Amino acid sequence: MKEQPAQLRWERHTQLPLLVCAVAFGVAYAVPIIVADADRPVHEACLLTEWLVWSVFAGDYAVRLLLAPDRRVFVRTHWLDLAAVLLPMIQPLRLLRLVSTLLLVGRRARMAPQVRLTTYVAGAVVGLLMFGSLAVLSVERDAPRGNIKNLQDAVWWSFTTMTTVGYGDHSPTTGLGRLVAVGLMLSGIALLGVVTANIAAWFISRFERDDQAERLQAAALSELAEEVRALRAEVARLGGAVPGAGADVPAPHPAPGTPSAVIAPTP
Repeated sequence: MKEQPAQLRWERHTQLPLLVCAVAFGVAYAVPIIVADADRPVHEACLLTEWLVWSVFAGDYAVRLLLAPDRRVFVRTHWLDLAAVLLPMIQPLRLLRLVSTLLLVGRRARMAPQVRLTTYVAGAVVGLLMFGSLAVLSVERDAPRGNIKNLQDAVWWSFTTMTTVGYGDHSPTTGLGRLVAVGLMLSGIALLGVVTANIAAWFISRFERDDQAERLQAAALSELAEEVRALRAEVARLGGAVPGAGADVPAPHPAPGTPSAVIAPTP
């Protein structure tokens, strides 16, 4: 049995721990926003958890880089992972750490062969709705002219934004909130395109299977017709060997005890 490369073994064994870290990050990100009046130790613990999760993903990228057969090719083909790791260092904002974690989790999830398209789309929709709502609530709650003041308004706004409906009853007023809105709108359009393309591909494959079945059935009928014509020709060929058709048939032997008849030769 051929042994897998060290990089693939590492990615296979670390996928579940990284998923657990991502869930822990989601909880640490959501608690200070939902429970805004929580004690200071709670906020500090959540902030520490966020940075620990980011450090775990950064360490994972470093290990994968060291285990890669060609490090230049790895950096060139995994530039999004590198950008997600370096993003929080540019400006240590919680929203940037959120974006980087989502990018890294998405990259690692796509590497798993058992993850199917429908599962990925459903997870992406739920994750974007949840984190989009929390992100816009965190930046719009204290805005002077903001109208997104609670989680219910944030979830409603995220849903209408992702579906590109945009009722306009709630909208971000800050620059960072509008940046979140742009990301949700683009993500919603992309996910809608993926779902539409998946449905269209299913119909096309179904029609192709039906056409292929019809072609196979037509070919089988044609082959059967050829066999029938061949059998008819064989029967017609053998029809000339039966008695009365001009074929020489040997005379039957007389039964025992029966006098033999002498047949005089014809003059």
